[in-house]
Amino acid sequence: MATSREVELLLGSRTIAVVGLSKDPSKESFSVSQYLKEQGYRIIPVNPTASEILGERAYPSLLEIPAEEARRIEVVDVFRPSEQVPPIVEQAIQLRKADGANPKMIWMQLGIENPAAAEAARRAGMAVVQNLCVRTEHRRVAHAQRRV
Repeated sequence: MATSREVELLLGSRTIAVVGLSKDPSKESFSVSQYLKEQGYRIIPVNPTASEILGERAYPSLLEIPAEEARRIEVVDVFRPSEQVPPIVEQAIQLRKADGANPKMIWMQLGIENPAAAEAARRAGMAVVQNLCVRTEHRRVAHAQRRV
């Protein structure tokens, strides 16, 4: 379970870059991103083999997103194997240095953990979630808020 601070950051965000977003509707990255989009989030797909996913222009890497759009990225949601996380975090750190504030969070999906990359992101001032599904956490919090 994510902490309340991390969930608040997610709920308060509007733009999420999804690294590893698949074009294949049967893949978890696609269905999770589709859910986020349906909840009102702006999704920026990051996939070197796609030009468009979910009606949004896709980019080969975080650093190839135009600066004007990159400044809006608040959360980097990662759907890549754990060993591929360090360069993704390094790119997010470069974006944060350029902007001074964003991205605010690295979210590694269920089954994805990289303690060294997580520590690097924290040192750069970002919140980090590992091994949790953003859709599951969003639904959990949204359900709890409806009950209050």
